[in-house]
Amino acid sequence: MDKTSYALGMSIAHNMIQSGVRDLVLDDFTAAIQDAFKGKEPAVPFEEAGEILNKYFEEAEKAKAAEAAEIAGKMKEEGEAFLAANAKKEGVVTLKSGLQYKVLKEGTGKKATKNSRVKCHYEGTFINGQKFDSSYDRNEPAVFGVTQVIAGWTEALQLMAEGSAWELYIPYQLAYGEAGAHGAIPPCAALIFKVELIEVL
Repeated sequence: MDKTSYALGMSIAHNMIQSGVRDLVLDDFTAAIQDAFKGKEPAVPFEEAGEILNKYFEEAEKAKAAEAAEIAGKMKEEGEAFLAANAKKEGVVTLKSGLQYKVLKEGTGKKATKNSRVKCHYEGTFINGQKFDSSYDRNEPAVFGVTQVIAGWTEALQLMAEGSAWELYIPYQLAYGEAGAHGAIPPCAALIFKVELIEVL
């Protein structure tokens, strides 16, 4: 094996997959590469190939946008239904912003302001219970500014007393919005966080 050639192939394939190209006829794809490197006349003229690719990527973008819109609609509907039902549960407080919380442990220390930095342990899950992040798993609390996080956290942190532990139920508007976050958080996703405010710095 020529590892350099293989590595180049891996890189090209990875980039194409990341761009949404998945339905290749591999025999035709490799034949085009071989023809190009051998200097042979292409089976498809360059101008026509350009038109084909433009059309392909336009359709791929449309399909991607439609899929994203469908996911967002589903997440929004499920999130709203969850929050509406959750608001009726014992111990759950709903704020004017739409943020919901439940006190798990009431602290007695000082409260943070927008200018504060805080040390917190937390665990984040989707409304189906699937965990997506946890400082507990890393065994290391997170330290950050109160305004450096999503809006739902910023609001809650200024209401919690040092030493408190709350469960937050955050509508998508106060979380990662219609865009989501880097593929890790879907668009329009309501989120649940257990937040332990260890210290106001």
